[in-house]
Amino acid sequence: LFPGVRQAQWLTKTKLVEGLPPAVQGIMDNPAHGLQELEERAKHAVSHARLWDTAEVAPRREKYCPVLFENLIHICRLMSGKYPSLTKRMLARNCRIAATWERESILLQVRGLSGILMNSMTPIPPVASKEEILATKEHVLETFYPIAPTIDLQEVNVYKEFNDTGQCFADGYPYSHPHTLFFLESANVRTDRFRPEQLRAKMLMFAFGNALAKAKALHGNDPKVLEQPVVVQSVGTDGQLFQFMVFQLNTTDLVSNDGVKNLVWIDSDQNLYEKAQCVPEIKKKVVTKPAGISGFQPDTFKKFLALYLHGTV
Repeated sequence: LFPGVRQAQWLTKTKLVEGLPPAVQGIMDNPAHGLQELEERAKHAVSHARLWDTAEVAPRREKYCPVLFENLIHICRLMSGKYPSLTKRMLARNCRIAATWERESILLQVRGLSGILMNSMTPIPPVASKEEILATKEHVLETFYPIAPTIDLQEVNVYKEFNDTGQCFADGYPYSHPHTLFFLESANVRTDRFRPEQLRAKMLMFAFGNALAKAKALHGNDPKVLEQPVVVQSVGTDGQLFQFMVFQLNTTDLVSNDGVKNLVWIDSDQNLYEKAQCVPEIKKKVVTKPAGISGFQPDTFKKFLALYLHGTV
């Protein structure tokens, strides 16, 4: 998606809200959850991924990005002692998603591997009230005239329209609700990684696809405003810079620009730390910059943890 999130908004009939929703921000700000108590562990998680878990002088991104993710998820799981319902989660890898919808007489489909998917036994409650949902009727979606909003999408022949929540959600699977998608942009060469804007667009499309497929599995294929909106979160990172997203599917009636819109909250370009000095800098036999992590941002870690806790606390 060359124009990025703006194009993804049109394709998914979605209104953008900057920042995280109050439900997530409230988890961050509530001292009773004890998020600040895990900050030191998070610092060690960064040091482990960037400095210690390698025999190389400096680890490559394709190595430290997945290690950092696993370290952060491990810290999140420590909260299950305080909140036992967190044990009712499952991480699934290489899950495929397929979702098909019509937008202004154009048949669209999002299909493919949807990152690392955390599933839950229970859905995330809606983050926008019914009044906020109804207010989206007044929102005007941006157009790209005279450029077609599908200009850079791949055109293929579709012989069968279907919506599939993937092998992760087979009949009887207890963790049947999509909770959070994680996208790791771990390619070592910059040109092989999504730029932040394109990564956010990808996150939006796959969060929408998972929510749409789930909604159709629950409520059928008829276009409608949902009585119970479907919420799917997404986190993207290159091992240093984080993107946070909460998507709420309010309607499966996507053909026209009129009526209720879907909603997405995005918190963009949040550094977890400023720099990793893998080897000390020495001038005239004097260490001028010791090895270590500088500029650790505890709020970025708290956002990651708050999204993990969302729907439970």
